Amino acid sequence: MSARRRIDQKLVVQTAIQLADANGFEAVTLAAVAEKLEIRIPSLYNHVSGLPGLQYLMSVWAAQTLGDLLRRAAVGKAGQDAVMSMGIAYRAFAHTHPGLYRTTLRAPRPDEPELTAAAQELLDLLLAVLQPFGLNNEEMLHTIRGLRSVLHGFIDLEIAGGFGMALDRDESFYRLLHGFVAGIKITSPAQTAAD
Repeated sequence: MSARRRIDQKLVVQTAIQLADANGFEAVTLAAVAEKLEIRIPSLYNHVSGLPGLQYLMSVWAAQTLGDLLRRAAVGKAGQDAVMSMGIAYRAFAHTHPGLYRTTLRAPRPDEPELTAAAQELLDLLLAVLQPFGLNNEEMLHTIRGLRSVLHGFIDLEIAGGFGMALDRDESFYRLLHGFVAGIKITSPAQTAAD
């Protein structure tokens, strides 16, 4: 007779994450998680507050994991090098966790403290990375919105199968990011002062 594994909140969340990445975020149900863990649905309530609670924990994990990946990608880099490295890490996260990726897109609500903290850490990181461009705070926020839009647009099309030609997608992604950074440089006060 095999020993029963110990079920805790971390295992429940990780199991749900695996299901989401395999079948999509919407496919995660308490029944599916319970079946995968070989337990009864009521036992899950010892670890999560229903499906909304589980989904929230999954979103927190995704936001914190993405933030950690981007922070590591930016270590020792600034400006263009940091933006390029972080963009590559962002895309890798989306492909590794396609079911969770969409949970990282929306802004957190005031009643979501862990998501709010993760979003603030990521914003602070991006503001630090953009510092060398000499943008003021408002310009940096517009730039961050643009960067998110560029990254998401490419990744969304890619995951949906929107690039059918036999052409190197990595090269296309690199060129897109490079062009975006070049645009920041052209409009940045630091560049204008150097000209």
